[in-house]
Amino acid sequence: MEINQDLNKPVEDNSIDTVSMKEPMEQHPANPEPTPQPASVERKCGCETPKKKCCCTTCLTICNIVLLIGLIGIYILHFTGVGTNKVKHNPNATAPIVTAEGGLKIAYINTDSLMDQYQYAIDLEKELKDFQASKENAYNQMTQKLLDEEQEYLKTGDKLTLTQQKAKEEEFKKREEDLAKTQMQFGQQIQEKTLNESKKMTDAVYNFIRDYNEEHYNYDIILARSFSSSPVLYGNPGMDITKEIIEGLNSEYKTVKGK
Repeated sequence: MEINQDLNKPVEDNSIDTVSMKEPMEQHPANPEPTPQPASVERKCGCETPKKKCCCTTCLTICNIVLLIGLIGIYILHFTGVGTNKVKHNPNATAPIVTAEGGLKIAYINTDSLMDQYQYAIDLEKELKDFQASKENAYNQMTQKLLDEEQEYLKTGDKLTLTQQKAKEEEFKKREEDLAKTQMQFGQQIQEKTLNESKKMTDAVYNFIRDYNEEHYNYDIILARSFSSSPVLYGNPGMDITKEIIEGLNSEYKTVKGK
């Protein structure tokens, strides 16, 4: 590198007038031009996804809800005949008869009220409780008798010979085993009687409702409504046929019981 400077020229800022390079300066590539930004793309529903490829969760959820509502509406119109039903009241019944072309006729029964007021159910409950109590009393008497004899043996057993003592103890052991079997048998008898009698009563209720429906209403569906477990969360009071079913059941039961 050679530096030419006029020695007579005062130096003010030590600036360099001429710089000659024996070697050419290193060349650097020019900075690339900034890439132009693409035109803004129209957005949908405030999401950050381009309109042509929208995958916004909110959009999809709204669409699914709209489709679901539409399907429910189609189901109701097709299977219940909403919009074409005409309600006619039977003057001899507490519930209306719903007639429609292609529609369902529905009623419901409060099973809690039925079990509380159906005399057959009341009598059966008492009968089953008495049967269970009788089995429990019989078992308790057998158990107490065995305990008393064992206590007596502990007091007087020393008066018996060893052979007699051994025979008595084997007898007690056998009776204890038999008592355990008896307890199991009594439990099975109580369970079987409860199931059989309950089924008989349930069949009587179902058969009566079937015949009564065919004679008076011809409903397509009769639902069961109860406090503890029920598919019916709400029912129009005009569809409640509980009262007349209970009256009919009690009348039938009174006739059968009288015979």
